[in-house]
Amino acid sequence: MSRSTAAEAPWMVLVGPAGAGKTRLGREIAARAHRPFVDLDAAADSYYASVGWSIARLRERIGAVGRQAAEAEWEPARAHAVACAVMDHPGAVIALGAGHTSYSDHQHLATVRTALEPCREVIRILPHPDRDISLAVLRRRCTASKGRSWIVDGHDFLAGWVDDPGTRTVATRTVYTLDETPAQTAARLLGNG
Repeated sequence: MSRSTAAEAPWMVLVGPAGAGKTRLGREIAARAHRPFVDLDAAADSYYASVGWSIARLRERIGAVGRQAAEAEWEPARAHAVACAVMDHPGAVIALGAGHTSYSDHQHLATVRTALEPCREVIRILPHPDRDISLAVLRRRCTASKGRSWIVDGHDFLAGWVDDPGTRTVATRTVYTLDETPAQTAARLLGNG
């Protein structure tokens, strides 16, 4: 894998916890900026497959070892997917799923950090500057939209993603969406709102 240059890198990358609105915001930004949009959660299957992983295998591992252990086993595939997506989508707006920037193994985070380095903007999206308010908003959104609180076997994945230091280190800045619509946040990020 060769490293992208700034000219070949994605135009903007959105990171953050589940429920932050990365996909909706990314679509809005891409449409306004006339750029392609990539939701890595939706596009990563072929990248996972190239290193022997799949969502089906992840589900099997969750059943065998539990969600937290399975997520740790899956880290190399997630880091690989980020590196490939960055190389494959120059000029695009990319939304990375929460797990694509959150790693227990620093080596995998280093892979992602290196892949994202040439990107002009890597924006961490949160609803509010207050951690507890953000977490409450995200939990409500995840429960309403996906029927899950992200508390699994006593582990609070959502809180982990909000607090994750790795996600903060890959981001060039954090943007709080507060009570804005995706259109309003996109206009603000693009400097015309």
